[in-house]
Amino acid sequence: MSRGQLLAWRIAVAVVLIGGWHIASNYPVFGDVKTIRFFFSTPGDVALKIWKFFATGMIWKHLWITLEETLLAFVIGAGAGVAVGFWFARQPRVAAVFDPYVKMANALPRVVLAPIFMLWFGLGIWSKVALGVTLVFFIVFFNVYQGVKEVSPVVLANARMLGMNERQLLRHVYWPSALSWMFSSLHTSVGFALVGAVVGEYLGAASGLGYVIHEAEGTFDVTGVFAGMVVLSAFVLIVDHGVTLIEGRLMKWRPGAGEGR
Repeated sequence: MSRGQLLAWRIAVAVVLIGGWHIASNYPVFGDVKTIRFFFSTPGDVALKIWKFFATGMIWKHLWITLEETLLAFVIGAGAGVAVGFWFARQPRVAAVFDPYVKMANALPRVVLAPIFMLWFGLGIWSKVALGVTLVFFIVFFNVYQGVKEVSPVVLANARMLGMNERQLLRHVYWPSALSWMFSSLHTSVGFALVGAVVGEYLGAASGLGYVIHEAEGTFDVTGVFAGMVVLSAFVLIVDHGVTLIEGRLMKWRPGAGEGR
């Protein structure tokens, strides 16, 4: 499927979803229109609300706060996940000792940790960053750990026969092996970093997209809630596209589908 066809299909899906929403909220096809509008608003009202967000400039402050929290959580969590993942994969004894503790920490509900982080770090950005880090770290850690463990024994043996030291093995064998796994986790981690920031803002903050959505919910402003969710979704796509661009630059060495055969 070409890029043009893929884009056309994506637009078609969006048109169908928005069209169905418009019909359901304006015509009595699925029940009482007033009831549906109360719970789901309408695409037109949501679009108008989003336009007001940007026309008045009120959304920019909240977007910047959420972006700052998301990027900090993403960078810190991903960096720590990569470092610890490599360390554990290269030190089997250390991995064996800490394995149950890592699993216990990963099993902790993050929503339970949010109030604790607010107690430790206050209501500023760092409590949201800490929550995001706990979500990002484990996703990246497990993928990097598995990626390093999946290095082909034949490739590893050949590299050692050629006289590569540990530093060269890390750069030319282990790192390329883990890179695909790492970027696979980073695409997922972007969303989780944002989830951590927004959940933290939702539970206690004076700014951010989570705060905007929470304020709209508090006044039963369904249109505002959906508008905030749409802005949030677009925000995730933009950040994820940035990760895709970085991946393309760093993964140029990888052959495309069907190449190298």
